[in-house]
Amino acid sequence: MSRTSYTLSEFDSRQLLSVCGIPFAGQERVLTAVDAGRAAAQMGFPVVVKLGGDNIAHKTERGLVRLHVMTEAECVTVAKELLAKATPQDGDVHLLVSAMVSGARELIAGVLVDPQFGPTVMLGVGGVWAEAIADVVFRPAPLQEGDAMAMIRQMRSQKLLGDFRGETAVNNDELIRILMGLSALACERDDILSVDINPLIVQADGSVVAVDGLVELGE
Repeated sequence: MSRTSYTLSEFDSRQLLSVCGIPFAGQERVLTAVDAGRAAAQMGFPVVVKLGGDNIAHKTERGLVRLHVMTEAECVTVAKELLAKATPQDGDVHLLVSAMVSGARELIAGVLVDPQFGPTVMLGVGGVWAEAIADVVFRPAPLQEGDAMAMIRQMRSQKLLGDFRGETAVNNDELIRILMGLSALACERDDILSVDINPLIVQADGSVVAVDGLVELGE
């Protein structure tokens, strides 16, 4: 049976996911290039600047993401360039100014809802290595804490989760809270078709921070 669906903007997706405990990097939503510069200056550099909107889901493919913006003047220039890329099909657009988060390891987490079997929670290697490594684990929701821990242990890339290139092992407690939050969200709402959080960046101290997330809603 076909299902009608639509994807929330990144800003709205983040708002929804933050409520269920997903830790996101700091972000400001503004409408003008000047305000983007001011937001970046208050946030501290470097920052990431993106063009957002209700009809914009895949920003990277369209060149709507700028990384490592280092000054207020550069942020204003970048923001103007991004606004100029907007098309009539994008509808109302805005600018997203986010803190630049770095880490040598990236994970992916999310939810997939099968019309027959219901919601499953996903955890795996994310970022640029996601397709090449294809290390992803699925568990049906609802999850218990033991289920979430089992998902972490079932990943093949355990070396990435331990002490890695001078960085601390992944904080499993934080990762478990993320997986439990996704499970709760998927079970509480019957309009969620999928959640994609990619990447979850593992910082040098082992803490986990999401820098992007999209939620698909539907019947």
